[in-house]
Formats: sequence, structure tokens, C-alpha cells
Amino acid sequence: MTYASNGNAINVFGFFLVSLLVGCSTTSAPKPPEAAMQPQPQAVTRKPVNATTSSSGSSLEAHREGKVPASGPLKDIYFDFDQYDLSAGARDILNASSEWLKGKATAKVAIEGHCDERGTGEYNLALGAKRAQAAKDYLVILGIAEARITTTSYGKELPVCAEHGEECWQKNRHDRFVVKNARAAAGVF
Repeated sequence: MTYASNGNAINVFGFFLVSLLVGCSTTSAPKPPEAAMQPQPQAVTRKPVNATTSSSGSSLEAHREGKVPASGPLKDIYFDFDQYDLSAGARDILNASSEWLKGKATAKVAIEGHCDERGTGEYNLALGAKRAQAAKDYLVILGIAEARITTTSYGKELPVCAEHGEECWQKNRHDRFVVKNARAAAGVF
């Protein structure tokens, strides 16, 4: 392109530049993710409920409903810091749980592994999974069919206690047992 004295070549270049800028200005900015557009949740006071109120009885469902997970017929077991081996007390509780499950042949149980707040999210998810699996393995050894038991890990995401100290952390290092068959949980057959 040559620059003629009459300015035609410069005008063509100017027109191209203006067209490019106008074209760019009409493109829309990327939309923010939908999650960013959602209203922020307000602080919710969690209220204790019985297991039949929550649709699944799981800790996650209770959390979504702003409630404290209800205790069921099977007691929680607790773990030492950074451990997933079963203590003598945990084995005693699992022995009683296996007897209850043997008497309720239609009952299925979901074992939820939970951790305290220390450590990364990924580490605690893995630790919670090992805790839940340890309890499942023990129940299977005691004669409960493996098909009746599922496991999940919530890691440190659904704490029972939100304070920062050993007493609170101990409460968060547990396996929770959710009976999946409401008729069995109520003892109705």
C-alpha cells in the first residue's frame, strides 16, 4: 500500500482500524459463572430433627436443609488424630451395630467418614474414606453382607463442631452410620 498525497490509502487504513475497533466493542464480555450470580446463603441455625424428616438422613442432606444430622439406631465411632484404625471402643460399638443389622435384614447402612479441620481438603477426604472403609470391613467380618453397606467421605466439609480445639476436633473425627431403609430404622416390618 502506498501513501498517496490525496490520503486515500490512509483513509482505507483508518476505515479498517475503525471497523476493527467497532467490531471489538460490540462483542459481549464473557458471562460470569452461574454460581457467582447465585445469592449468597445466609447464616442458618441448624435444628436437630429425626431421621425421617430429612429425605435421606445423610449429613449432607441435613446440612443442605440447615439441620443437625439426626442420630439413628447405630452409634457413631470416633478416631484418634490422623488415624483410621478402629479402637477397642469403636469395635465394641460396631459389634452392637452388627447385631442390630442382623436383626433388621432389610436395613442398609451408609457409613460417612468425617475428619477434623486440620490438613488439606484432599487429605481429609482420603482419610475419611479410609475411616469409613475400616468400619465397613469390620462389619463384613462380623457377618453383614457387603452389599448392604456403602461408604462415603465428607472429609472436613461437614463438621459437627465449629470451634478450634481438641475437644471439638475429637467430635469431628468420626464415622456416622445412616440407616437407609426407614422401615428398618423404625423397627417396623
